[in-house]
Amino acid sequence: MKAWQLVAPREFRRLDIDPPTEPGPGEALVQTHTMGICGTDVSCYLGKFPFFDYPRIPGHELGVEVLALGSGVTNVKVGDRCSVEPYMNCGSCFACRSGAPNCCAALKVIGVMTNGGLCDRFLVRAEKLHRSMKLNFEQLALVETLAIGCHATDRGAPNAGDHVLIVGAGPIGLATLEFSRLTGARITVMDLAESRLQFCRDNYAIENIILAGDIESALNKAKEITGGDLFKIVTDATGNARSMSGALSFVAPTGTLVYVGITTEEVSFKHPSLHRPEMTIRASRNALPADFARIIALIEDGTIDTTPWVTHRIDFDDVADEFPTMIDPASKVLKAMINIQTP
Repeated sequence: MKAWQLVAPREFRRLDIDPPTEPGPGEALVQTHTMGICGTDVSCYLGKFPFFDYPRIPGHELGVEVLALGSGVTNVKVGDRCSVEPYMNCGSCFACRSGAPNCCAALKVIGVMTNGGLCDRFLVRAEKLHRSMKLNFEQLALVETLAIGCHATDRGAPNAGDHVLIVGAGPIGLATLEFSRLTGARITVMDLAESRLQFCRDNYAIENIILAGDIESALNKAKEITGGDLFKIVTDATGNARSMSGALSFVAPTGTLVYVGITTEEVSFKHPSLHRPEMTIRASRNALPADFARIIALIEDGTIDTTPWVTHRIDFDDVADEFPTMIDPASKVLKAMINIQTP
């Protein structure tokens, strides 16, 4: 069975591995059709992600088809197209008992802590499959990305009319934008890349944009947009320590800063930057099961249009050769998809 494995930073190895066993109770055997490349995969490839070890088969943004079922499975059937909720939680720790399986003490994210979907077939807990016979495999692979933004938006909890700043217009920032706009908030996007800001103008009619760079000019623009008030909610989706450290400057008094990007570096700021505005800082990790069902319904009814998202595609056989290109900023990739099965 075909698979790709990251054996070291920047080093893929093509494998021929034994196929999975028959699914056990509560399990499903699935075939991977499409895998999305996300910022986590890029960090793992570069050797910068804190929860990844080598060797590992990556892949957690997945569109899959159910091939076989173990006993006791009722939520899906053979032939279903599904998105995979890749967060394998224990169900019994404090976080799980508190309704936060995304923060499980023993959490194993497939493609990060355990082998993932960059292979022909694999076994997965059937409860982690979210079906849709209306969506195609690329749309299903996008659900997990959107779920990250959905949860990050919920962590900030904007209300209609609130000024919201999203820092970083990559896939996670755009996913946060998708759900922030559904709240009726007034959205501003900040990024270093003019091309990404233009994407927000063209596809989301975002007029309030800030070209990041000089902190003073960016802050002046922020004050101009908000009438001097700054932003009630700031979500930093960059995973860049410098950006994350500077994001406090854009938060209004009593406002909230949400970190959805992750970095292995220190994030630092002087305490008065936090204390003076009585700011709340929140982390956002992964997503919740209900987010997946909500997102599938929103794509199905057209509320979320995924058409502009996928800008690049590569075939399974070309992963090792093409992956470096997919993460090169010069390629202007927004979201790249790997076709595991021939379309």
